[in-house]
Amino acid sequence: MLSKKHKAGLLNFLSAQGILVFFLLCMFAFSLFSEQFLSQSNIMTVVRQASIIGIIAVGVTVVIIGGNLDLSVGSMLSFSTVLVVDLHDKIGPAGAIILMFVLTLLIGAVNGFLIGFMRLNSLIVTLAMLSAIQGLVLIYSGGQNVDIANSSDTWFAFFGRGYVLGIAVPVILFALLAIIVQVVMSYTSYGRRIFAVGGNPAAAVYSGIRKNWCVFSTYLISAFCVACAALVLGSRVMGSQNNVGQGYELLVLAGIILGGTSLLGGAGSIWKTVIGVLILGFIQNGLLLVGYPYYTQWLVTWVIIILAVWLDLANKRKRLFTTHS
Repeated sequence: MLSKKHKAGLLNFLSAQGILVFFLLCMFAFSLFSEQFLSQSNIMTVVRQASIIGIIAVGVTVVIIGGNLDLSVGSMLSFSTVLVVDLHDKIGPAGAIILMFVLTLLIGAVNGFLIGFMRLNSLIVTLAMLSAIQGLVLIYSGGQNVDIANSSDTWFAFFGRGYVLGIAVPVILFALLAIIVQVVMSYTSYGRRIFAVGGNPAAAVYSGIRKNWCVFSTYLISAFCVACAALVLGSRVMGSQNNVGQGYELLVLAGIILGGTSLLGGAGSIWKTVIGVLILGFIQNGLLLVGYPYYTQWLVTWVIIILAVWLDLANKRKRLFTTHS
């Protein structure tokens, strides 16, 4: 039997590192049913596939820590990917990349202005932006898919298909963004201001923090991360459908929530978001290797979101069930 001291220590450890424990348990469980699951090639494939969701999740985590939501990232990914692929043959890869980043940041600035300065509800604004961007993509593409003509003769492929020292470029980009943003959020005054704004907006304002600019900047970070993800996705596929980003907002939120970032704002961690995204990727991969059909991934994703939110609330009120009606 464990003493009260040891029980308290175990509970504190699980509260702080429960996501990591869950990740290891998932890896162990799937390895029992599939010998291929823990192979080096499968692990690298999963991490590479999860990198696009992870890159977007890094930016959205900052938005959520700041006390807001960004549901427009899926449509924004569609827009950015279609744009960079379509412009590749028209103005060249360098010009296409620059213009895509500028216009994607412009969309993020619109979100940031409406939410940060106009003080509109982030859920409503980004949900409306999701619809608006998807319509814009259909108008721009004419409802047609876009492709790069000479996909084997362009350096643009490096971002999605290239390797550096045997590591896929998307994985490197994901890791670099996660490390940089984690350092910024943990060790700079800017990061502390974002946590303060998300945790207690009124107190943050009375402390002299310019809340509107902080919120505005988080949406620029989110848009920048979406543009990076679009760069990876477009160069990997060398083409794009006009709805290629559909559903990504759900997967991104699932990874973030699974990583323990509170939807109420003021709490979260980039590295835990990374783990949450990887858990989601490995669970989806494990289900396929075990033999479950693709659509079961969406059911499991739903269960994971509900479970993660429930445990987050339980951790805040110090009990699994509430007695209040």
